[in-house]
Amino acid sequence: MSGPRLVDTSLFVDGDALALAGSRCRTCATVAFPRQSSCSRCAGVDIEPYALPTAGTIWAFTEQLFPPKPPYAVQGAEFRPYYVGYVDLAGEVIVESRIVATAGTLRIGQPVRLVTEAFTPAGDVVTYAFTPDEETTR
Repeated sequence: MSGPRLVDTSLFVDGDALALAGSRCRTCATVAFPRQSSCSRCAGVDIEPYALPTAGTIWAFTEQLFPPKPPYAVQGAEFRPYYVGYVDLAGEVIVESRIVATAGTLRIGQPVRLVTEAFTPAGDVVTYAFTPDEETTR
């Protein structure tokens, strides 16, 4: 067994947990995530697969202080608050994501990098998230 499985392999480039799979319109260069079969800007259908940048900046964020409604996996006392926000990936596309960080350490414009995070309490399924990029925030 090679480790935890991805929550949805179509979100990642070739099932790789280190790059998100987007799409780019060959007509107008609009980038989308997740992959789309037509362009939201020009309605074109000449779309190509596109690996999104793995680094970006926090565009907006909030702390989720209560559990989402079922069928969310963790309810009651087991729930731990988490951050969710929008990450601007090189000005190409803004991606909604969980943000893995310590309370009180996030700021708008902060550099972040792509990581995986446990999606299930057992950790057998992972999803994408972003975390502050320590190398560029010092």
